[in-house]
Amino acid sequence: MELYQLLIIAVIQGITEFLPISSSGHLILLPGLTGMEDQGQVIDVAVHVGTLFAVILYFWRDVSQAILGLPRLLRGKVDTPGARLAWLLILATIPVILFGLLLKLTGLDDSLRSVAVIGWTMLIFGIILYWADQKGPEIKEDSDWNLRDALIMGIWQAVALIPGTSRSGITITAARQLGYKREDGAKIAMLMSIPTIAASGILLGAEVATSADLAIAKDAAIAALFAFLSALLALGLMMRLLRSISFTPYVIYRVILGVILLAYAYS
Repeated sequence: MELYQLLIIAVIQGITEFLPISSSGHLILLPGLTGMEDQGQVIDVAVHVGTLFAVILYFWRDVSQAILGLPRLLRGKVDTPGARLAWLLILATIPVILFGLLLKLTGLDDSLRSVAVIGWTMLIFGIILYWADQKGPEIKEDSDWNLRDALIMGIWQAVALIPGTSRSGITITAARQLGYKREDGAKIAMLMSIPTIAASGILLGAEVATSADLAIAKDAAIAALFAFLSALLALGLMMRLLRSISFTPYVIYRVILGVILLAYAYS
């Protein structure tokens, strides 16, 4: 694959994975609207791994705390902040795994990869994000995250398997509706991405491991590196901006793109 295409794919994935504008939707649209070669699952896995390492590095203090809490959790104890965080992240990931398996077994995952579907989800969930961000109170912090909120956000996250919804967007929407401050809700949403991206990466990786060769592995390494760098930049920028602005700019982008895609799909 040409270097410029790898860079475009990596940058798109890196920027859109954590912004509430849907990475999967943009990656599906890229070959469909530009005529570029479809990047395939190996590159998809690579760029997801790149973004996974970016969020782990950015939130390393919380991630390390959860890792250190895992041994106590395995012994059935949730009596430390780390064990509690690990437990809540696991619970929040269960709905998306179950829904993902359902889509995979029924074949619905492929049928949802269309410009029309992405257009509708961009538009509808963009409006819902705006409503939740404007109406949701800012009374909770990330330390207030509890079992009920983790399950609710996990269910909302499962909806993000529909292309164009945005995993970060839908979980941030849920967090704002539940009353979390913008920055704290985004932090929880980003932490929830770690087991989710890891699970999808393992699933896709198992499917493509037997077909990968040296040339593809080289392309994957390049894509992963640039996805990591662009994701780290986008994540840091978004978290800083949330201290002073709302999610409205992302909503405007989603609505405009959604309208354009629907006009294209039904023309």
